[in-house]
Amino acid sequence: MHSHSAESEFHVEKRRVEAVVTLAGGDSARGWFFISGTSALHEGAERVGDLLNSETGFFPFEIEGSGGRTVLYNRHHVIMVRLFENEARQDPGYAFARRLVVSILLSTGRRVEGAVRVYRPEGRDRLSDWTRQPEPFRYIESDEATVMVNASHIVTVSEVPGT
Repeated sequence: MHSHSAESEFHVEKRRVEAVVTLAGGDSARGWFFISGTSALHEGAERVGDLLNSETGFFPFEIEGSGGRTVLYNRHHVIMVRLFENEARQDPGYAFARRLVVSILLSTGRRVEGAVRVYRPEGRDRLSDWTRQPEPFRYIESDEATVMVNASHIVTVSEVPGT
């Protein structure tokens, strides 16, 4: 049997970020992501968006009310994540990115409306440019919540007229 020291050189301190994960089958689970206190991609702490967009495959998620039970969810089958923090505002250039109000139809039949930010040079900051971003999970901000949608499950996206 191996003896593990309390101070492993591989130990990474994590913080918990509350969210609701909605899966392709329609099930939703409230719980917590485990996020690193530092990011390899930018200054500051890792974000849920970093975690979801950094790799393919599975990620751990602790289910609320399960006595600390953690499940592994496959990113490809996650439709949407509702965040209780507005981490989208932490993106560099957030205040300068073009803001578009959109309506998105998901593969589940659910419609999500809110604002997206297009981080592209002027003239290349259209909604069609947002749809071609490489990140699979995208932020959508509304008055009620900030959600991340899996682009693989977006059926249609359109700009809301008059906004």
